[in-house]
Amino acid sequence: MFTGLVAGTGTVRSLRDGRLDIDTPLAAELVGGDSIAVNGVCLTAIEASDAGFAAEVMPETLRRSSLGPLGDGDEVNLELPLRATDRLGGHVVQGHVDGTGTVEDVRDEGFSRVVRVAADPDLLRYVVEKGSIAVDGVSLTVSAIDDDAFEVSLIPETLERTTFGSAAPGRTVNLEVDVFAKYVEKLTRAGSSA
Repeated sequence: MFTGLVAGTGTVRSLRDGRLDIDTPLAAELVGGDSIAVNGVCLTAIEASDAGFAAEVMPETLRRSSLGPLGDGDEVNLELPLRATDRLGGHVVQGHVDGTGTVEDVRDEGFSRVVRVAADPDLLRYVVEKGSIAVDGVSLTVSAIDDDAFEVSLIPETLERTTFGSAAPGRTVNLEVDVFAKYVEKLTRAGSSA
């Protein structure tokens, strides 16, 4: 389980034949078998050193997430899993990406930056204004929503600490909607058919 509070970024060394190698100082905190979220996708480190780690990525994950198009030198958001003694400062993030969205617009608003992300209506039904969503593994608050997209407002700290500082229109991002919304929908449907 994760919180969507990115601990740092890493640089893709390579992605070949289902093996993803990432350079990051955070790898010093990993051993083989540990979980780590890469752009919001929960992966298992198979090797780790002080300089980086490797993880295996299934074809299904490459197809359903933004990890497939990653290239050598690309930056990714990284988060270590939540420990029982940690604060839950973001929201409950499982690292199970629900789908992808596309950055449609980026604009500055005072000291913040507003990012508009287009998404499939099947995902948008779980998104509510002022609710939480994980975008590339970052726990964010939805500032606006319509039938085609949602917006998030990013503070300078988020822009500096994550890959959102370089977000541009056309970029594909991973989306994980609030798991509680999916449970409520399922329970409501089950209750209405009883």
